[in-house]
Amino acid sequence: MKKITKVLAALGTVAAVAVSAVVPVMAEEAETEGKTWVIATDTVFKPFEYTNEDGEFVGIDVDIVAAIAEDQGFSYEMKSLGWDSSIAACQSGQADGMIAGASITDERKESGWKFSDGYYNATQSMTVQEDSDIAGFEDLDGLMVGVKTGTQGASYAESLKDEYGFDITYYEDSPTMYQAVLGGQAAACFEDTPIMASSIKDGGLALKIVEGTENEGAPYGFAIFSDDSQELLDMFNAGLANIRENGTYDEIIAKYLGSDAEAETEEVAEATTE
Repeated sequence: MKKITKVLAALGTVAAVAVSAVVPVMAEEAETEGKTWVIATDTVFKPFEYTNEDGEFVGIDVDIVAAIAEDQGFSYEMKSLGWDSSIAACQSGQADGMIAGASITDERKESGWKFSDGYYNATQSMTVQEDSDIAGFEDLDGLMVGVKTGTQGASYAESLKDEYGFDITYYEDSPTMYQAVLGGQAAACFEDTPIMASSIKDGGLALKIVEGTENEGAPYGFAIFSDDSQELLDMFNAGLANIRENGTYDEIIAKYLGSDAEAETEEVAEATTE
């Protein structure tokens, strides 16, 4: 009887150790189960994020996040904060991730950005008034050029500034920058090509993209700034792969850019995930 009692006591000790080893794992899972992830984005970056005529926040980025969340089964809250405020919210822990047409660059990676696989490739171009005589960078000598703070368009203009002798003024959002060009406060502006093309077309703006001024471009990516959001980044990548495979991605691109854009973006998607 004493031997049986000792065996039972030993088994009980082993069971207790096993349970105590499992509890922390279960607690960790409980932290993310049922979590609502906060995703920050820009306010006006049509066709990737903007408010439509019905007052609804829509766009390519908005639809991609919705499709991925449904595919991966997670809850999220999207906050329209603006470009600079979205970065600040992620860096301060007030947001878990950011999607706002953010180009994947080595410079950003080195400064703490962690990117998903690329989901859309975009170039940057120069835009001027519709009746402007400016035909290229060489015509900008001594003039003022507008850019949006902290964007690839700004970086592109900054890389050309000294060579072509123009000055730069910075704006917080795209609409204000466009109005500066229309009003003559800036002779030109630099912006992501698809954004500028969409804004000119849908807004009826008297602007034109100067042919031959685009750069090589870079893919857009979903970004996080803390290892605490790694699970969200992993789910984004897994969901992105799935919606590409099942056709949802092509449907989203066609919805905002037209069916002709489907094949092109599919090729880009394959290239940016390598």
